[in-house]
Amino acid sequence: MKKLSWLTPVTALALTACSSSTTPIADPNAVPEGTILKVALLETTDIHQNVLSYDYYGLKADTSLGLERTATLISAARAENPNNLLLDDGDAIQGTLLGDYQALAAPVTCSGTLAVYKVMNALKYDGASTGNHEFNYGLNFLSQITNTDFGLADVSKPNNCGAPNFPVVLSNVVGASTQKPIFNPYSLITKQFTATKPDGSNMTVKLNVGIMGFVPPQIMDWDQKSLAGKLVVNGVQESANKYVPELRGKGADLVVALSHGGLDASPYSPKMENGSLYLTSTGIDALMLGHAHLIFPKGKEVGAPAIDASLAALPTAQVDTVKGLVNGVPAVMAQSWGRRLGIIQMTLKYQSGKWVVQKDLTNVEARGFKYKDGTTIIDADASIAPLIDTEHKATLNYATQPLGTTTDFEMSAYFSLVGDVTAIQIVNQAQIDYVKTFINNSTDATLASYKSIPVISCSAPFKAGRNGPTDFTDVAPTATPGTPVGLQVRNPGDLYLYGNNNLQAVKIKGSDLKNWLETAAKQFGQIDPAMTAEQDLVPSYSTIYNYDVFYAENNALKYQIDVTQAPGKRIVNLTYAGKAIADGDDFIVATNDYRAGGGGNFPGIDGSKTIIKSPDANQAVVSDFVKKQGKITSAANGLGQSWSFVKVTTQGPVILRSAPGKLAVAQTLGLSRVKSEGALDASGFAKYAIDLSK
Repeated sequence: MKKLSWLTPVTALALTACSSSTTPIADPNAVPEGTILKVALLETTDIHQNVLSYDYYGLKADTSLGLERTATLISAARAENPNNLLLDDGDAIQGTLLGDYQALAAPVTCSGTLAVYKVMNALKYDGASTGNHEFNYGLNFLSQITNTDFGLADVSKPNNCGAPNFPVVLSNVVGASTQKPIFNPYSLITKQFTATKPDGSNMTVKLNVGIMGFVPPQIMDWDQKSLAGKLVVNGVQESANKYVPELRGKGADLVVALSHGGLDASPYSPKMENGSLYLTSTGIDALMLGHAHLIFPKGKEVGAPAIDASLAALPTAQVDTVKGLVNGVPAVMAQSWGRRLGIIQMTLKYQSGKWVVQKDLTNVEARGFKYKDGTTIIDADASIAPLIDTEHKATLNYATQPLGTTTDFEMSAYFSLVGDVTAIQIVNQAQIDYVKTFINNSTDATLASYKSIPVISCSAPFKAGRNGPTDFTDVAPTATPGTPVGLQVRNPGDLYLYGNNNLQAVKIKGSDLKNWLETAAKQFGQIDPAMTAEQDLVPSYSTIYNYDVFYAENNALKYQIDVTQAPGKRIVNLTYAGKAIADGDDFIVATNDYRAGGGGNFPGIDGSKTIIKSPDANQAVVSDFVKKQGKITSAANGLGQSWSFVKVTTQGPVILRSAPGKLAVAQTLGLSRVKSEGALDASGFAKYAIDLSK
C-alpha cells in the first residue's frame, strides 16, 4: 500500500487495519431485518369552523359536534397509538357564523390566526389539505390565513401572517398563468417512532410520510367569481401519478392521499367531483376522504348508524364498507363537523432495507363520540374553549344583532321533504324580488326584453338532516304577546346556510324545468306500494342540498312527485297559472351561482343559460328582503306549497327520518300525511310514519 505522508504512523496503521478487515463495523442505528413498526394515521375532515360544541344559529350547546370533543378522541387515539400522525382533509374554515364573522364581518388580520387554526396548532396537527370551501372567501383571504404566497399577480403576498404551524398541501390546483401549484403539492413529514426489533427490544426509527392533497375540479364553478382565469384544477389521478413517484424518490416510506372527495365508481374523468376511488391505482398506501360528510367505514361502536345508501350501492369488489378498504387500500372518512376521528392503524415490517406494509394487519375505524359503549357522549377537552373565547364571544354578539323584523310562525325544515315550505318560501320570495327588480331596473336591452317572462325561484332545504338529527333549520316565532323580540343576524344564515353563494338567474325552457325537477326528485327512494316491509322515503340525506323546491309568486307554479316511479319519471301535473307547461315555454329561474354554474349535475344547467350574475350573496339577499318586510307572516310567507305527492296507498310503513319530538310541528302545519313519531334509529333520528295517500 502506498504510504500516505500526511498520516502519522499510528493513524496510517489504524487505517491499514480497517481497510484490510473483512468484517464491517455494525451501524448501531441500523434497523434489523424483521423489525415491526405500528403506526396510526388520524384524520379529521369537514370541520367547517365547528370548533366548539355550539350552534350559533340556535344559540345553544350541541354536544353532537365540535373539534373540542374530537380533541378528546385524538388524545385517546394517541394514547393507544403513540406512533401517530394527525392530518386534516379540508373544509376547515367555513360553515358556521364563527367562520363568516372572521372572514366577512370582522376579517381576521395578518397578525391574527383563524380560530380553527389556533386550535389545530394547539392539537399539534402534522399536516392538512384544503377543501372546496377554503376557496369561498377568495384567494387573498386564503393566502393570508395560510401565510402562503400563491405566486399569482393579483393576489397579495402575505408577510409572516398567523397561519397553521403544519404543512398545507394541494396537488391538483395550479396558477392559470404560471402552471405552478399554489400550495406545495406535497410534503415529506419525518417522524421518530418506536419500533420493536425481532428480539423484542425497542428502538427509535425514522419514518418518512408523504402527504398529498386534492380538491374537486368543481371549485372553478362553485367559486367562479373569484377563481375564473386565475386557477386551473387538474384531475386527481393525473396529479397523483405525477407526485407519488416524486415522493418515493425523495424517500417516502408511506404515501397518504388527503382527498377532499367521496367515492364514485363511475368511469373515471378528470372532472369528477368524487374521484377518490381512482387514487387507489396510483401507488398510495392510505386514503383519507372528505367532502361527502359520510361515515366510512361503518362505525364500530355498539348501535352504530347503518352505512349511507350511497356507499352501500358501491361495488363490493372495490369497496369494503366494513373493513374500510378501497381496492385494497385502507380508507377512512370521519363524517364532518368534528363528529368523528378517522383512524388507520398500520403495521410495517422492515424487509430488504425498506418498510413494507403488512396489509392483513391493517385496521380502519371512523370513531365517534360514543365509541366506548354506544351511549355515552365523551366530554369536551377543557383546554380548547379558552383558546378561542374572544372569538366565540364576538361571534355571539354579531349573531344577536337585530334585523328589525318579526315573524308570527316557526320557519323550520323538519318536514321539508314531505311538503313543509316554511323555511324555504321566504328564500324563494327574496330571490324572485331581487331578480325582478334587477331586470326592471336594468339598462341592458337584452335583459329589458325579458320583462314579460315569468320569474320563478328555487331553493333547497340546506339544513334538513344532512349532518345529523340536530342539523335542521328552526327559526322560532318572535312576536309573542308582550315580547316583541325581532329576528337577528343569525336567522338568515339558518334559512340560507351558504354565505358564499351569490345570486344568479338562468333563462330556461319548460323542458329544462321538467328535467331540473326530475333531478331534484332523485332525493326520494322508489316506493313499492305492495311491499310490507318498512321503506325509507328519503334513503340518504347526503345530497339534501340538491333537493330544489320551486316557487312562483301567488303560488302560480304547481307540480306533483310520484315516488312509485323510477327516477326521471316522477314529475307530473306541472303547471303555471293553471296551464300545463309546454317544453318551449320560457322561464327565468332565480338561484345561486353553484347551481347556475352546473353544481349538482342538473341536465342543461351548466352556466350557458345564465343571464344575471349578481355581486350579492344569496344570504345577504334574504337578509335584506327580511329587513324590508318588517313583519313575516305565515299567510304571506309560509304557506306557498307548490308541490305534493301523487297519492298512493302502501301495504307497509313508509318513514321519514327527522329530529325527534317534532310531531307537533307537523300537526301545526296541517301535514296530515305525517301520522306518528316512531322509535329512534342508531343515528338519533326519529322515524316518522308517512301516509302517502294523504
